[in-house]
Amino acid sequence: VSKQVLEQVLRELQPLCTSEQQFLQEFFRLGHDSAELQALEVRVSTVGPSHLIPDLSHGLVWFLRPEEVTTQLLSDIFRCLEPELRAFLDICNKVHPLGCLQVLVTLSDSVFGTQGSSSAPCSSFLHTLLGNVLLLAKSNFNKCIVTLCKELEEAKTPSRTRGGILPCVSRFQEFVAFSEEVFRTSRRRGELDKAQLRLASSVFSSICSLASANLRANTDLVMMENFHHIHNFLCQKSIPCLENKKREAKQKSREHMEKYVTTCLGQPLERLSHFFEGVKARLAQGVKEEEVSFQLAYSKQELRKVIEKYPGKEVKRALETLYRKIHKYLSPEENLLPVVWQAMEREFIRQYREFEELIQRCYAGSGIALEFTREDLLSYFNSITVSN
Repeated sequence: VSKQVLEQVLRELQPLCTSEQQFLQEFFRLGHDSAELQALEVRVSTVGPSHLIPDLSHGLVWFLRPEEVTTQLLSDIFRCLEPELRAFLDICNKVHPLGCLQVLVTLSDSVFGTQGSSSAPCSSFLHTLLGNVLLLAKSNFNKCIVTLCKELEEAKTPSRTRGGILPCVSRFQEFVAFSEEVFRTSRRRGELDKAQLRLASSVFSSICSLASANLRANTDLVMMENFHHIHNFLCQKSIPCLENKKREAKQKSREHMEKYVTTCLGQPLERLSHFFEGVKARLAQGVKEEEVSFQLAYSKQELRKVIEKYPGKEVKRALETLYRKIHKYLSPEENLLPVVWQAMEREFIRQYREFEELIQRCYAGSGIALEFTREDLLSYFNSITVSN
């Protein structure tokens, strides 16, 4: 509503100021070619006793160019216009939290003539006046962005939440969607581009700090979901100034998904994973491959004990438990479950191959083998995917 009122005010002011300017120029014959009209003699008569204004007691002659005289006369006639416009801008800011965006676009379009070529030329007086008010609108806009950045950076997540899309991400998304709609027809969006970049940096920083501070949620899970959400949103909007941020969000989402998968990887085969991590540590310390099995904690007998804990049925049961856990904590609206589960399958196959390789290298000729095969793993994952 405030935007419509402002547009109506500007539409009515333009012809009014233009016609008044034309009248003054014609009535006082300003701008004519005759020599006596090249400058206008304005006498300021003394007001009150001469001892109060001694410098003006005999009058003063000012020589002004015709356009300066016109501007001075219009300023006297419309002296209340600028204060009223400034007061109206304050009202717009109070009516809507982001009203300053609409004001900025409307005034910019008016000052820079983007409302249409059919509109009457704006008087020089009104153009100057609106330029001054536009500076105020830009100042209000910048203050709004500073406040919003602070709000995003200092945001807190509800203590009971275990994950999902953070409120600061939703707030950022609301601003971008609203601002893009407001600036949709505007050809001047330099201020908006800078603001969106500042807000994107703030919300990225907030995601990292909130994910780390939330003890009830997995840090990598929170970051994966929220950066994935931002990436999808920016893909839909296709905003040139945020292309780098879109790529950064995609990279961060992928990076934290890999970390999340790695974190979950050892849970179904915990003792087996722990055993082979120890084997790799011994090799890294310089122990020869053929001597690893002579280490007490990594003997053939100890390896057989660990392998016995993980028959095929137990592995499948453990994977089913892992699937339910992932399903519980992932936000359904992001639809990341199939992506994460496929990544989990790839990592399990990679881990299986690594276990087999270490057995062949460090326990050669022992006849020791895992009690499930690569084909078994693929079958387990496929069965869980189909049944869910």
